[in-house]
Amino acid sequence: VQFVESGGGLVQPGGSLRLSCTGSGVPIDAEIMTWHRQVPGKAREWVATLFPGGATFYADSVKGRFTVSRDEAKNTMYLTMDSLQTEEAAVYYCKQHESTAWGKGTQVTVSL
Repeated sequence: VQFVESGGGLVQPGGSLRLSCTGSGVPIDAEIMTWHRQVPGKAREWVATLFPGGATFYADSVKGRFTVSRDEAKNTMYLTMDSLQTEEAAVYYCKQHESTAWGKGTQVTVSL
């Protein structure tokens, strides 16, 4: 079982970005999937959760700006991030809720 994050990059403050989390070895729509992020020097923080039935939950700091979704045909989960702020520059990770394994993540830089 493996999940690979991609889609990170440089975006200006107020801009948008869509991250992808592609799974192999397990159908992503059968798992509770989560997004997290980590700023250097700080603890990793939870961002969002997507349940198999489609329910979604978000950290208060991103509610209304971030949207988690999935494409079952591509076995991929997405995190669409709008109105990004400079302090949200971080490495973003996805994983199964029950798993303790972390992938390499994808770097998001928010800067002019």
